[in-house]
Amino acid sequence: MTVLESIQKSADFLAKRGVESPRLQTELLLAHLLKMPRMNLYLNFERVLTPAETELLREAIMRRSRREPLQHIVGSTSFCGFEMAVNRHTLVPRPETELLAEAGWTFLSAINHPSTALDFGTGTGCLAIALAAKCPEVKIIALDISAEALTLAKENAAKNNVVGRIEFLQSDGFDALNTAQFDLIISNPPYIPTGEIATLQPEVRDFDPRAALDGGMDGLDFYRMLAVRAKAHLKSFGKIMMEFGDGQAEAIRRIFENEKWIVETVKEDYSQRARILIART
Repeated sequence: MTVLESIQKSADFLAKRGVESPRLQTELLLAHLLKMPRMNLYLNFERVLTPAETELLREAIMRRSRREPLQHIVGSTSFCGFEMAVNRHTLVPRPETELLAEAGWTFLSAINHPSTALDFGTGTGCLAIALAAKCPEVKIIALDISAEALTLAKENAAKNNVVGRIEFLQSDGFDALNTAQFDLIISNPPYIPTGEIATLQPEVRDFDPRAALDGGMDGLDFYRMLAVRAKAHLKSFGKIMMEFGDGQAEAIRRIFENEKWIVETVKEDYSQRARILIART
């Protein structure tokens, strides 16, 4: 079977199972297996796959047909240009979160004194790693309640050559920090309402860890906690930056303003939806 034939057959199979963008998904899987850029497939349409390559593609397509995320099958994803290993212990980093990282490193880059940052709920470590790479003078602490997530985050830090600039701590909330204070607290906390988790795409519902999704009955539990507890860990003129879900902007603004925060701005994502809240005390 040629490269073109395998793409067409696999894409038809995925389409029948409800996978979005089935041809693109197939091409990405095949390019990964053949260790070539995806666009090079178009220069190799007539190449005949070996039996071993055909079997590897079949296995990958079957996994994807069961709605296992593409990133889990290939083992990694790109975040702000940095390669991040992913697994079932962490959320797969989303493109929208890159905007949160950019807001964070832009703020830190403008500080003219030795600065510190806290990544609250680090997961894969993507936010902490992006900040460390873009702001090499900043001291960063990355927290997560999950030991498995922290193991992966440390591996990602080593892979991206920033392992010495990030301290990883297992912590339930802020408990492990004592009195430490930061110029920036950055977070992509769980924000899906409990009752909506069952309605999510299978790639998210069945493969992302529930603890990284479930934000309580209305999805806002972590924002209430942050509004109360983050103040003690923020330096004067420091900021908190958080991602949130669709339609949650005004409720989160009220939560923070009720705790006497000054909400500076709410930023939109690539689809012009309110996505990031930035506040200071």
